[in-house]
Amino acid sequence: MVAGLKIYESIPPLLHLSGYQRLLMGIILFGEPVRWETSLQLIIDVLLSNGNPGAELAAVPYPHIPVLACNMDLLWMAEAKMPRFGHGTFLVCLENIYKKVTGRELKYEALIGKPSIVTYQYAEYLIKQQVERRGWPSSICRLYAVGDNPMSDIYGANFYNSYIKAAGQARAQAEVKKSVGMADPRSEGHSELRKDLYVSLESCKSILVCTGVYNHHGDVPTDPHESVMETVFHGHRDFCFDPSLVEASYVVEDVNEAVELVFKKENWSQE
Repeated sequence: MVAGLKIYESIPPLLHLSGYQRLLMGIILFGEPVRWETSLQLIIDVLLSNGNPGAELAAVPYPHIPVLACNMDLLWMAEAKMPRFGHGTFLVCLENIYKKVTGRELKYEALIGKPSIVTYQYAEYLIKQQVERRGWPSSICRLYAVGDNPMSDIYGANFYNSYIKAAGQARAQAEVKKSVGMADPRSEGHSELRKDLYVSLESCKSILVCTGVYNHHGDVPTDPHESVMETVFHGHRDFCFDPSLVEASYVVEDVNEAVELVFKKENWSQE
């Protein structure tokens, strides 16, 4: 069984789980909770008990039961003038509490959502479905990703752009090997599986808007070496900081300007 924290709400008192017998097989984290201290306590209970929070604490299991998380933004903008804590901040708390208690790193079975590659693969898949439903004659060659957060939106779009380029190079090399009889039969199935996604796509351009987390004064210095040494990386722990990945292809004022930019780049009429 995989459960969210809602499952505990019917158990009084909330933190007393001695009578709870249902074994939990994993934890999925979708977004920041309302009561952080309660949620952190319950998640740690489940991790330390190997999915059986009603049992007495014995040897701490490691590796622990699977943990999947999405929505890794450290900060986000709302009505307040200052950025608000996002789910990424909650994950930082969970990771550090788990390490402090156990002396070991919290491991994720998967991280989903920006800037994960799988999120952009799925977005591309949905866009191509729309193209097919509308009967458009041409395929999608370029994607444009618009966001206000350099550390997730722009990082993710640029990361996917790098992935597209690498996939294109790998495909080209595979074609060369195939033409001279050097193809590896073990890779043919994987190549065919990914063929529909990459055969037409050339790039994913990132567009940064200035109406959210991004500060006009800039968090990322122009000198990459200075970036590595001085910039605070707001991305998730399991993603490495590369200064080039947080530099947007384009910077505009708002979403309206972003849409106008795409129309201009694609030579589409706005009438």
